[in-house]
Formats: sequence, structure tokens, C-alpha cells
Amino acid sequence: MTRPLPASPFRTAEQKQTDRAAKRDALLLAAARMFNERGFHATSLDDVAASLGVTKPTIYHYLGNKERVLIECMRIGLVRLQEAASAANLTQGTGVEKLRAFLVRYAQVNMSEFGQCVIRTGDELLSAQGLDELRSLKRPIDRAMRAFIAEGMADGSIAAGDVKMLAFTLAGALNWPARWYKASGALSPEAIAEQLTDILARGFLPRPS
Repeated sequence: MTRPLPASPFRTAEQKQTDRAAKRDALLLAAARMFNERGFHATSLDDVAASLGVTKPTIYHYLGNKERVLIECMRIGLVRLQEAASAANLTQGTGVEKLRAFLVRYAQVNMSEFGQCVIRTGDELLSAQGLDELRSLKRPIDRAMRAFIAEGMADGSIAAGDVKMLAFTLAGALNWPARWYKASGALSPEAIAEQLTDILARGFLPRPS
């Protein structure tokens, strides 16, 4: 009788790729939390590495230098906002229903570690190349918000007005929770996002005749 071959002690390429992605994600999350708590300048890669029991060269291996780590953290937050816009665009309904779905998710993302990293990091901390990279990620988000507003104004579900000014107002209001939200607070990000969106909606919904 032929005996079954023992399981290979060597990891497959797929397993190695999964492990690498998990380690990279852990490094990014640790970095985002420290950048948010201490600030970018006050956080060293040694601090991030120590929090996970690894060395600074490990971070260089998986992510690159300190600015690259920051940009990757911010990129995750911005990609999630892009995904929120795409999901809202699939909503069946009026412009205001799409806008509301987007705003709720927008606020939730901004209260996550990576969303907070986007809002709390000033443009002056980035190189010209890094700034260009992030601006290219931000543009689709702004365009999507303006498109939802314009659609709502066209179908009458949003009060007529200045699309650009309303977009700036909504973004400014929903960016601010990234600075004051605390996980230890009484309300969840989902509850806060719903309440904030309801309050803001009172300003852009059409007035009764």
C-alpha cells in the first residue's frame, strides 16, 4: 500500500503572499494609530516597529521610508472614500438619497484610523510628489460629491444653490469628527454619522412651499 505523502513544510506562493499582506496591513494600522495619537513628526519608525515587536528595517522592507508609510495610510482612507462614492452612485433613488448614503459613509470613514490620518495630516508634511499623489486620489471624491448635489438640485430633491459651496460645507463639517471622535465615547461612528448627516440635511433639503 502506498503511503500518502506528508504535507509539505514549505509555504506556497499564495500563502506567502497572504502572510506578506497581513504583515503589511498590521504595520500600516500601527503607524496610522501612532500618527493620529502623537503626530507625524513626533512618531518615529522605531516607535512603530517596537509596537509590533519588529525592527525598523522590517518597515522599510514592507513599506519604504516614513513619508511612504504616511502616504500609504492616507491612501487607504482615500480609497475607502472613493469606494463609498461608488457604492452611493449605485443607490436607486434621487440625488439626495445618493448624497445622504455617501455622506453617512464619508463620516464613518473619517472616524476610522486611516480616515483620521487623512484629515489630521497637513499638506505641508508631504513632498511635492506625495502631495500630487494624494490630490489625484482626492479629486474623484470631490467630483462625486458635487455630482450627487447637482443631481439632487436637478431633480428637486436638494434645494437649489451653489453646488461647489455646498460641497465645501458638507466636507468641512464631516471632516471635523476625525479630530474629535474618540472610540471610548458613548456613540458609535455609525450613530454619529447618521446624526450629523440628519443635521446637515436640514440645511440642503427643499423648504416646504
